[in-house]
Amino acid sequence: MAEPPTIEGPGFINLRLKLDFINQELTKMLTDDRLGIPLVSQPQRVIVDFSSPNIAKEMHVGHLRSTILGDCIAKILEFQGHHVLRLNHVGDWGTQFGMLITHLQDNFPEALTRSEALALGDLVNFYRAAKQRFDQDEEFKERSRLAVVDLQSGEPRARQAWQLLCEQSRREFAKIYEILGVKLEERGESFYNPFLADVVTDLEKIGLLQEDEGAKCVFLEGYLNKEGETLPLIVQKSDGGYNYATTDLAALRYRINVDRADRIIYVTDSGQADHFAQVFQVARRAGWLTDAVSVVHVPFGLVLGEDGKNLRPDRGIPLPSRSY
Repeated sequence: MAEPPTIEGPGFINLRLKLDFINQELTKMLTDDRLGIPLVSQPQRVIVDFSSPNIAKEMHVGHLRSTILGDCIAKILEFQGHHVLRLNHVGDWGTQFGMLITHLQDNFPEALTRSEALALGDLVNFYRAAKQRFDQDEEFKERSRLAVVDLQSGEPRARQAWQLLCEQSRREFAKIYEILGVKLEERGESFYNPFLADVVTDLEKIGLLQEDEGAKCVFLEGYLNKEGETLPLIVQKSDGGYNYATTDLAALRYRINVDRADRIIYVTDSGQADHFAQVFQVARRAGWLTDAVSVVHVPFGLVLGEDGKNLRPDRGIPLPSRSY
């Protein structure tokens, strides 16, 4: 198989494959439709969570990395014979939609009757303008908070505005997916909204939840702050609202109990490694995640600008959980 070993430099042992051996193996692969790779004897149901851009935001290089890497992983698993579900966990829910809906209703009422009235480039500027108003105008901020309540309760005008924002973003995302040849099933954060209360209730029943300054938390094992105190994972805020950890816990339970996944793979940047490790820990301690299901976070490096900071559009604007 190999030529005689050689020692190079300060202790490196080099092993070089013989060309005859390489030729022999390549010939075997080229005469086999599957390139010498057998199908697995026990196919798994595998979920790959990747891409996951944010509504009213343009995709950027971090989302492209997740999209390409996630699709490659899915293709490899499918080639091995596994049953793969590609999921796009888009950021289509949360408090930021209150300011977007209010700004839309104030300044672009015609968009509510003409779905083509805004392009995504306009939506990016639209997001900036809404955020600026939210930061500077207390009256607008209060109306935005009420709009969140309307959206969550299903008020028709709020839902219509939210749907418009989602549709506009999807159109632009679809252009990129078409160029890349990538197909995903969208299940945004909003999909799991009906299941969030059950996450809190069930964690309370098994005694994992503790109250801390009005918020309901699970105190994590192995995570300490600078003062040496145990860090909490907040699953319900003091105002009764939920956050990204709650959504990811609900999504994980759904994927295990409804999708019947054997393996779940999350493809996001390395900056979210702690988030997923904490979510997985809580799910295991709750008994939702067992050894029968494999979960793994596949991280990739952050893409940095010339200033050494994470490269993303509108740096400084808070983005949902799958932002990079």
